[in-house]
Amino acid sequence: MSHLRQLATTTTPLAKAPTVPGGLTATVPRQLVHRASVAETFLTDWAAIDADRFTVTAQWPRAHQLHVSPDRSAHEPLLVAETVRQAGSLLAHTAYDVPLGHQFVLRELRVTTRPEHLAVGAVPAEPVLHVTVTDLDHRGGRPAGFRYDTDVRIGGELVATASIAAIWTSEPVYRRLRGGRTAATVSALPVPPGLPPAVVDRALPADVVLARSDRPDRWQLRVDTAHAVFFDHPLDHIPGMLLLEAARQAVRALPGNGGRTPVSFRAVFHQYAELDRPTWIEATETADASGTAVQVVGRQEESAVFECEVGTEER
Repeated sequence: MSHLRQLATTTTPLAKAPTVPGGLTATVPRQLVHRASVAETFLTDWAAIDADRFTVTAQWPRAHQLHVSPDRSAHEPLLVAETVRQAGSLLAHTAYDVPLGHQFVLRELRVTTRPEHLAVGAVPAEPVLHVTVTDLDHRGGRPAGFRYDTDVRIGGELVATASIAAIWTSEPVYRRLRGGRTAATVSALPVPPGLPPAVVDRALPADVVLARSDRPDRWQLRVDTAHAVFFDHPLDHIPGMLLLEAARQAVRALPGNGGRTPVSFRAVFHQYAELDRPTWIEATETADASGTAVQVVGRQEESAVFECEVGTEER
């Protein structure tokens, strides 16, 4: 929730503070959304409407290394995904009493955006998320996971819908599941040279997550653990948002995509993507209800670690 810090008194008289429309705004504690950086914390407040229904407020930056288009004209669809992900973490800790030390595992993510309403304005956008928890799982009498649906609105206008399924485990259970693998004991593979940034609609080479392979529809995932957004804090596996960005970039890099841009993501995460194993991203053009889509699969050895159908539209 919003927090105001009391100013220390001084002997110098202070001028009366101007009235701030809508009150003062601060981000929620970063620990509640599993971020180390305040700059990567997008949520500002939350409130319960009734049982399993909530309102969450956020603020989106006008410029961002990843989540705003290189020309700073539009918010990226994956900013919606990250904001909705953060909302689930926030509500799990605050509304369902999940301890801060628990580890979250993303199982499914679906996001559909309306790009015409994602333009960057003269001030930071302040979306309102209407969240409904539809399926709360229990284990041993305690919440162990949930599915939630979200409508994202700006100024009352619907800009996106989303649905996420996630589970969480205690730190000891998580460590047993991971077989002792930790951020300190597992090192990522060397980072291969990336595609030209313009090919994947990125401004900086450091933000390119795909490297060439021997096929035009297949790329090696570049896992740079020094990347300040994807690896906001040390991890023992490849984060889901990096895999989603790989799907986004695969659409851009796929030969003959006709200048189409991603507007929706339907992803399933099958297992942990390990830092110390090569990850291969494969893309195939398909069709969805609205037209052209791209099916993206991430593989390690013979196993699919995630699959994502990316809906597209003409730029």
